[in-house]
Amino acid sequence: MAEYKTEEQKRKFYKSGEWNKLRLKALERDNHECQQCKREGRVHVDSVKVEGERKSVELNMHHKYEIEDYPQLAFVLDNLETLCLNCHNKIHDRVFGETKKKKWDDEMW
Repeated sequence: MAEYKTEEQKRKFYKSGEWNKLRLKALERDNHECQQCKREGRVHVDSVKVEGERKSVELNMHHKYEIEDYPQLAFVLDNLETLCLNCHNKIHDRVFGETKKKKWDDEMW
């Protein structure tokens, strides 16, 4: 079974034809919509490719069980979920532009 621990291993995985086919299947299954936004009553769909322009990235494919820890689930359709960039970043605690609240302790006062 393949491992996906290093950046090089992950890069190879995400550039594979097998991954791209599975990713497209999941996007179609999810109607090209962010599933987290949908659960929250919002709609966030994929961008449209305009001829001569670079397509903006709106949606990511999320492994519910990460490939580093569960390599056996890397190519399992039910382990994938379409998410918008914002929701995907929140799940992975990569929220940019927001300041985290500091925890004040009694010694500071």
